[in-house]
Amino acid sequence: MAEGEGFHPDTWDDFWDDHADLGAKLVGPLGRKAAEALSPLGLVTVGDLLRYYPRRYVDRGRLSDIAGLVPGEYVTVVAQVEKAETRPMRNRRGKLMAVVIRDDRGSQLDCTFFNPYKIAGRIKPGARGVFSGKVGVFNKRLQLTHPQFEMLDEGDSLRPFISVYPANAKVTSQAVARAVRQLLEMIDTPADPLPESMREREGLTALGLALRRIHVPDDEAEIFAARRRLVWDEALGVQLALALRRQKTAARPAPSCPPRPGGLLERFDANLPFTLTEGQVAVGEEIAADLSGEHPMNRLVQGDVGAGKTIVALRAMLQVVDAGKQAAMLAPTEVLAAQHARSLRAMLGALGRAGELDAAEGATSVQLLTGSMGVKARRRALLDAQSGAAGIVVGTHALIQDTVGFADLGLVVVDEQHRFGVEQRDALRTRGEVAPHMLVMTATPIPRTVAMTVYGDLSVSALQGLPRGRSPVKTTVVPLAEHPQWIQRVWQRVREEVDAGHQCYVVCPRVGGPEKEKEKAKADAADPETGEPPPEDDGSERRPPLAVLDIAPQISELLTGLRVGVLHGKLPPEEKDAVMRSFERHELDVLVATTVIEVGVDVPNATGIVLLDADRFGLSQLHQLRGRVGRGSAPGLCLLVTDMPAATTARERLDAIASTTDGFELARLDLELRREGDVLGASQSGNRSGLKLLSLRRDEEVIAKAQVYALDLVATDPGLAEHPGLAALVEETIGDEEKAAFLDKA
Repeated sequence: MAEGEGFHPDTWDDFWDDHADLGAKLVGPLGRKAAEALSPLGLVTVGDLLRYYPRRYVDRGRLSDIAGLVPGEYVTVVAQVEKAETRPMRNRRGKLMAVVIRDDRGSQLDCTFFNPYKIAGRIKPGARGVFSGKVGVFNKRLQLTHPQFEMLDEGDSLRPFISVYPANAKVTSQAVARAVRQLLEMIDTPADPLPESMREREGLTALGLALRRIHVPDDEAEIFAARRRLVWDEALGVQLALALRRQKTAARPAPSCPPRPGGLLERFDANLPFTLTEGQVAVGEEIAADLSGEHPMNRLVQGDVGAGKTIVALRAMLQVVDAGKQAAMLAPTEVLAAQHARSLRAMLGALGRAGELDAAEGATSVQLLTGSMGVKARRRALLDAQSGAAGIVVGTHALIQDTVGFADLGLVVVDEQHRFGVEQRDALRTRGEVAPHMLVMTATPIPRTVAMTVYGDLSVSALQGLPRGRSPVKTTVVPLAEHPQWIQRVWQRVREEVDAGHQCYVVCPRVGGPEKEKEKAKADAADPETGEPPPEDDGSERRPPLAVLDIAPQISELLTGLRVGVLHGKLPPEEKDAVMRSFERHELDVLVATTVIEVGVDVPNATGIVLLDADRFGLSQLHQLRGRVGRGSAPGLCLLVTDMPAATTARERLDAIASTTDGFELARLDLELRREGDVLGASQSGNRSGLKLLSLRRDEEVIAKAQVYALDLVATDPGLAEHPGLAALVEETIGDEEKAAFLDKA
């Protein structure tokens, strides 16, 4: 067979027999030239192409007739190019291409493309295409201005649905569609990885038929059935991978740490000046049972802002210390690590002052270890951790360095896990043959589908309810686009809070300082502490986000007589700690900060928080920042200042945060309002996932069912040795070993 001819249908059986999975290279069935043309899209194997699904379909039955078009409506038409001319623009630099298209009924429509350098070669007289855009009027003629378009092959117009694929400048949707059709003509019936009993029980289409119908459907019912089946493949592949990882983790030995009568935990509980909430008691019992086992606890505790997660973590650490082991608490910032250390010491009192004159009998000690500590203090902290003198060690990423050793580490607590890379939070628990227990905490409530995917290998506990004494927080959106004068009232409210004896935060998205304009633009809307991308990008040009170093002097002038401090991630650690201590001691009235205060900062006297450029923060982040106030007896005030106009997604997000203080409800809204991103967390692993159709919003029921099937399958067939098709599905869905390792560490 000459290279590039491809395979005839009667030769596909032999080819498929030699390539039992979808990993066969495309060069075989398509030829070298076609295979190389598809490689820029990452399409290398048969499976890559068959699972490269259309991003949308053009239903020929719902196409608009050119003769009936109305200005202002959004339309899609299939038409032939009658004329295409490129000429210089009259009043500005650049060129435009004037195109005239004609539909099958003979009606004409103008299309205009500005600076058409990359597309001029594709729109030629005689070619047919799909054109979509908003109908406008120019020189009394209807036209589409720079419409979206896809050019068609001859056979495309004969089918009821036209499949439109993701494409780029090098590979068109038309080229992908042509290659897919060629491949589908050769396919016999690929092996189906799903057990027949599962397919029958769930009413799922066979894999071969689903792959055909997702690419070349005859009606919407076929698209729905094909998508449902292929979503099942992805959901089950993820859940099987997580079940295998959970099983592997559970097989490792861990120190058994059962509660000890008369120990530190029992004495600590007896000294508490308040009663634990029902949620704290329930989650505490789950953790206590896990710690008593001989296999590693791997539990995620999620609780709303102020739900009392720190006390839950401390009680777990005391149970481990009672068993003769050590506990390490990992915090994302030095400010939070230092505050945790102070808070734990204060809560423990004499029980946490081992070696001091007023220490209680059998007391332990809390040691802080950060990267910026002086040589003497760091040496002391390292010695206490290594010798076991410190029962609890609190620190930042400095704890995971190889130079840090522990006498007998029994528990690792990771606070605000989303602020850590996967490798960072996994480093401590993988040391040695005996794995410490792992407790992961987050104050960012997680939607159920996310918990079943990204955190599917963790046992999840929800900490419900708030401790007594938490005050309500009133949240108000300040829309400067409609009412620019309201900013004056914002600063009046800050002064009123201070005059009443309280303190306030003012939060900006960026640090500021001597940055280049390019860097400012790049930082636009990003989290200045983590570098996370903006929550949305509408393509509009905006000024750079407001910065702490620019705003702080202005606030000092506006609020004359008030004591204003500055806190951000670029300050030296000792200066950050000094500023935070000054604010805690009420030596400052107003703290102008970045999101460095987002988690863990607890100043009961702080009652007001002003979030400038609030639309540049994510919904969960806004909720976290709001949680810094209302922590004492006085009610809290949160002002969301924005210059975004009404009826935008950004304003929807701010209206949502103002409508409720329920973090779990906000987590659900957050998932609906923003892009889901990579379900497997590509931002942390550095790779794209193999998931194409699975949606955390739409497919909750499928994910839940797939989790049940996966746990049952792995329980009865631990390595999937009896289900080679499912093992291949896991590899195909999760991808390379690095991605699988990410799931192991999530």
